[in-house]
Amino acid sequence: MEKKTNIWGKWLYWFIFAVAVIVVYKTLDNFSDITNWIKGIFDVIMPFLIGILLAYLFYIPCKNIEKFYQKSKLKFIRKKARPISVFTVYLIVLLLIILAIQFIIPNLAQSITDLATNIGTYYQNTINSLNNIPEDSILRQIDVQAIGDALKQINISEYINMNTILEYAKGIIGFAGGIFDFFVSLIVSVYILLERTQILGFLRKLAGAIFKEKTYQAIGKYFNNTNTIFFKFLSSQILDAIVVGILTSIAMSLLGVKYAVLLGFFIGLSNLIPYFGAIVGVGISIIITIFTGGIGKAIWMAIIVIILQQIDANIINPKIVGNSLKISPLLVIFAVTIGGAYFGMLGMFLAVPVFAVLKMIIEDYIDYKNKTKIL
Repeated sequence: MEKKTNIWGKWLYWFIFAVAVIVVYKTLDNFSDITNWIKGIFDVIMPFLIGILLAYLFYIPCKNIEKFYQKSKLKFIRKKARPISVFTVYLIVLLLIILAIQFIIPNLAQSITDLATNIGTYYQNTINSLNNIPEDSILRQIDVQAIGDALKQINISEYINMNTILEYAKGIIGFAGGIFDFFVSLIVSVYILLERTQILGFLRKLAGAIFKEKTYQAIGKYFNNTNTIFFKFLSSQILDAIVVGILTSIAMSLLGVKYAVLLGFFIGLSNLIPYFGAIVGVGISIIITIFTGGIGKAIWMAIIVIILQQIDANIINPKIVGNSLKISPLLVIFAVTIGGAYFGMLGMFLAVPVFAVLKMIIEDYIDYKNKTKIL
């Protein structure tokens, strides 16, 4: 009887193995169909994911404003502190968007259009200026004409003008679908913020029912730590980018740099990418300033912006970010490189907090193994 049971066990083992091989083969054979299916699912749930992200970003402001309203002397405001706090945060965001549309975006659009229109003139003026440099200057060693001819081959006006930007935007987003998705995301984020206590309570109960107490405690610990790392990183980087963008725009405006607002906005945006972003943003801004204002103005602009970047790196950013990530510069560079290689700009932006979480988990694992060895 025992022998017969062993035979059936072997047959069952090989049957499961064969089924697994077939499943893997069919998965790889239809990989494109599977990826299309997954992409379709993501397209459907994308508004919900964006809504979750918005709720995540607005959680701390809503929480702080809610605490403020809970101290009110009026009973109605104390009772409705949460919905009023959510309304207040979204009203502030709406006002900021209106201000941006009214003052910032038109200037950016005008600067982009003007730069694309006059790039040929700027190119020719730069070549003439470089050709008039004295013979003994170090800049004479540079093959100006070759560099200029290479740059001239790039027809920037094809890529940087309002018509093509609008066409790209229409093709990628789809106007009607984009508006619908935006409102769905907005509604989802509002409901998540209003019902966050119930949602978190349900998730805690679910985790408690599925996992053992020790595992449940570990999940809670890593969830809280991960949440702290991601929120501090995202909010601090966005705030820091805004501060850098404003400071550089003001500094370049005082220097008389052409397209100061556009370049300041670009430097602030590129500052979202740790380490590499600031270098790329400043480098491209220097090149544009050479074309539009000459080498002298570009040098002064570079000096001022680099000083501001150092102030940001050593004073402003540490104050905003603090030591929340506790990650070495070498690991930051490695994380940004890997994230950018596999996931593009979004990967470069999120790679640092992801690696910070992985570092925390690995360090905890090492500590746990060392303790068990000692015991």
